[in-house]
Amino acid sequence: MRKRLLLCFLAAAVAFPAAAAAHVTIQPGEWEPGAFATMAVRVPNERDDAETTSVTVQFPEEVLTARFKPHPLCQREVQMEALAEPVEDITERIVSVTWTCDPAIPADGFDEFGVSFRVPEDMAEGDELLFPAQQVYSSGEEVGWVDPDPEGDTPAPRITIVAAEEEEEAEEPAAASEDEAAVPAVSTDGDDDGMATIAIVLAIVGLAAGLIALGVALFRKPRAVA
Repeated sequence: MRKRLLLCFLAAAVAFPAAAAAHVTIQPGEWEPGAFATMAVRVPNERDDAETTSVTVQFPEEVLTARFKPHPLCQREVQMEALAEPVEDITERIVSVTWTCDPAIPADGFDEFGVSFRVPEDMAEGDELLFPAQQVYSSGEEVGWVDPDPEGDTPAPRITIVAAEEEEEAEEPAAASEDEAAVPAVSTDGDDDGMATIAIVLAIVGLAAGLIALGVALFRKPRAVA
């Protein structure tokens, strides 16, 4: 997963440096189906004479719930709507979220808003999730980033579904040869202990025999000399 995130950031920086800086986007822009994604809604300010006061992001119907990272300067308002039929224990889905900032995002700046949700499991590689956005400036101007065409003038923020990475399979231990298989695996710990005991006994016996021989040599009477 970390490798895929790095590739996403590198691709965005190399292939689309101008577009990434000019539009409201979701970073990273690729994710796997069924994964719990942690992303950032990136909001750059495009006007030299106005500040960004708020941004609203619409959620696709496939995404039912989301969590948000608290922002120190922006208030968050979430809009929900009831589902026609509950999904497990979920009775309503998220429709949109609006961040209103005070102080506003300056003319030469940008800001990011953390969001986390689960990417639908039934999505296929190449599918897209669109998150149309509305950016409001202090001048009263409103810019809608809603175009489904990524090459359009106002492309909607989106996530492209990529194939899930296959986990590396653990290497299986090599099969034992026929000769190895024919020999039962028997522990030698008992044999080692037995040999050690025998060696100690023999050493004691040898020491005792040496002491006896020394005593005999010291205390036996000398023979008479003719």
